[in-house]
Amino acid sequence: MTELVTYSINNGIATITMDDGKSNVASPDFLDQLNAALDAAEKANAIVILTGRAEVFCAGFDLRVLRTGVNNAFKMLMGGFWLVHRMMSYPRPVIIACNGHAIALGVFILLTGDYRVGAEGDYKLVANEVQNGLTMPHCALALCQHRVNPSHLSRAMLLSEVFTPQAAIEAGFLDLTVSHDQVMPTAQKLAEKYAQLDDTAHQESKLRMRRSFLRQLKRAIKADRRGFVLQGVKRMFASKK
Repeated sequence: MTELVTYSINNGIATITMDDGKSNVASPDFLDQLNAALDAAEKANAIVILTGRAEVFCAGFDLRVLRTGVNNAFKMLMGGFWLVHRMMSYPRPVIIACNGHAIALGVFILLTGDYRVGAEGDYKLVANEVQNGLTMPHCALALCQHRVNPSHLSRAMLLSEVFTPQAAIEAGFLDLTVSHDQVMPTAQKLAEKYAQLDDTAHQESKLRMRRSFLRQLKRAIKADRRGFVLQGVKRMFASKK
């Protein structure tokens, strides 16, 4: 299997790097490897720094998979949605080091971070589903309603507005922007700072603050699953006419 995600750990800080050598699109294998890295980090009780490659954080789902059959498409979409749920409930601090473009699923992964550092530059942060003719998934809407600034929510979700890294701070996608070469050093310093937090207090506070949302998110993912299955059934019957 091609290595799409790398994992390293040092002093209780796990660095997970998404790198498919191209645009960092989330295929089923990509998501499996990302989950395996999170498994290792959680087993080690590690703080997580999640980053991308070159100047791309993540460019969304691998649309080529949608053409390979219903089963592969279903696995990929559900895998991405459950990844969002997992990261929002990860027991230790999660720092996103967004080193460039974040598109579609990439922007949703970005929103799962407890602290999000972005690279300054000509980068796009956008949920472009509507622009591409796709109805926003329930999961994405629930996540964005929870984390995006209400004044920017409709622009982001309904109008596919493209945000620069600086504008993304006001919108709620990022917490801080720094020069590209300082993204990882800044994330590392934050991780070292958050390592001083009490583990139990952080975990229990996170779950207390997000319990209601996580239930809502789970319901949203199940609604997306039902919608996907229903859509598949409709297509099956339409093909028989």
